[in-house]
Amino acid sequence: MTSPVTTPDRRRWFALAIVMTAAFMDLVDVTIVNIAIPSIQRDAGATVSQVQWITAGYALAFAAGLITGGRLGDIYGRKRLFLIGIAGFTLASALCGFAANPEMLVASRILQGGMAAMMVPQVLSIVHATFPAEERGKVFGLFGMIVGLGAVSGPLLGALLTEWNLFGLEWRPIFLINLPVGIAGLLLGRRFISESKAPRALKLDLVGVVLVTLGLLMLIYPLTRGRELGWPVWGHVVMGSSVLVFGALVAYEKYKTRRDGSPLVELSLFKVKSFAAGIAVQVVFGVALGVFFLVWTMYMQVGLGWTALHAGLTGVPFSIAVSAAAGISVQKLVPRFGRKVLQAGALAMMTGVLLYIWEAGRYGTGIMSWQMALPLVVMGVGMGLIVAPLTDAVLSGVPREHAGSASGLINTTQQMGTALGLGLVAVVFFGTIDDHLVPAEVGQAFIDAFRNSLWYVTGVLAVIFLLMFALPGRPAQHVEGGAQDADPAAGPVEKAPELV
Repeated sequence: MTSPVTTPDRRRWFALAIVMTAAFMDLVDVTIVNIAIPSIQRDAGATVSQVQWITAGYALAFAAGLITGGRLGDIYGRKRLFLIGIAGFTLASALCGFAANPEMLVASRILQGGMAAMMVPQVLSIVHATFPAEERGKVFGLFGMIVGLGAVSGPLLGALLTEWNLFGLEWRPIFLINLPVGIAGLLLGRRFISESKAPRALKLDLVGVVLVTLGLLMLIYPLTRGRELGWPVWGHVVMGSSVLVFGALVAYEKYKTRRDGSPLVELSLFKVKSFAAGIAVQVVFGVALGVFFLVWTMYMQVGLGWTALHAGLTGVPFSIAVSAAAGISVQKLVPRFGRKVLQAGALAMMTGVLLYIWEAGRYGTGIMSWQMALPLVVMGVGMGLIVAPLTDAVLSGVPREHAGSASGLINTTQQMGTALGLGLVAVVFFGTIDDHLVPAEVGQAFIDAFRNSLWYVTGVLAVIFLLMFALPGRPAQHVEGGAQDADPAAGPVEKAPELV
């Protein structure tokens, strides 16, 4: 049996541009909403809980559906699922843009997250199945740059669209802008993306789908609603019981593997050291990002009273630093220094966060955008050193037949971490703010809450640094016949070459 890809498809770069645009759209959609939250609160009358659900609902639906979305791509075709996902994402964006009330907006955001879960896993799967091993380093470097561009474009675009108040629509254009991009992606994707599937027939594991979705809901829902409901006992019981559900998921997936070889989660992937260690880092990294980006927006726009445009422009140094560092990390630094590059990124992010804590306390409500530039650039460089090489490291030893499952797990774990981080905002940020503040007290209260949250982010980044010692120290040379290009039937997953 031969490799599924023997000669590179000349259309692969067009396909890459299309799937990267979809990934960019998803990234922009997350950051664009954060910057518009105060406007949504004012115009739509959204409560604090609804604001959390506008962000956390998307992240939760995204996380809960990613593993299933990846597996569906393996079974029915990655191109087909990508096109279904981008069509649904575009429709959900329209529903968000025309939402009549906060409840409809939250429901539409949950639908949007579910559709993104069909679309996004196919991005890495299509790259994995379309590009030969020696080109993937370059591709993942480009992916890291897209992450940076999404981070800079989202806040700026959200700020501009909110400030312009196009046609009197207030915040609504931040969702409606997805419509032309999604339609173009749908039409071009049909033409240029090549179809790929798992080389052997697989079946959808419906029991696994139910268990993974239930476990995630039991973990994240009580965390998000806890503060609003007064931290009821049932919330703690439900969160604790989620561990039992995840345990049942593992047991069932082992049984499903023995029975017909079509589990939802390929547990054998965790025997690949690079995959298992990278997944752990992804979860914790997601927590840090989930906490930081939401509290940062609330700090600038509510605590400091800045406009959306002011806040968006303040984030430009951070995003440029992410994009620049991501562009050179995979191509130049990781081949030479290996794991140390990612650890340097974690330390740089910690340093930037500590600088931010000091500056926020030192300058108070009088802080200026230019004074934030140094900690944001240091944090951005650190994030850029992590995001691109981490994806490459996690996938380096994964056989092509499990590309969809692996991609779904990568995205799921980071989104699960992000959803946990967004839920924790209720504790580390809003939990320190008095519900009955007078206007004169708001600024200092939000500054204190922001600094408190950043201490938690610092602790999470320290955990990430320690977890990175479990990552392989050096990148393996991508060669023909490696795990990425080998016959999937040639040997078990644990034999796959990985970072060593």
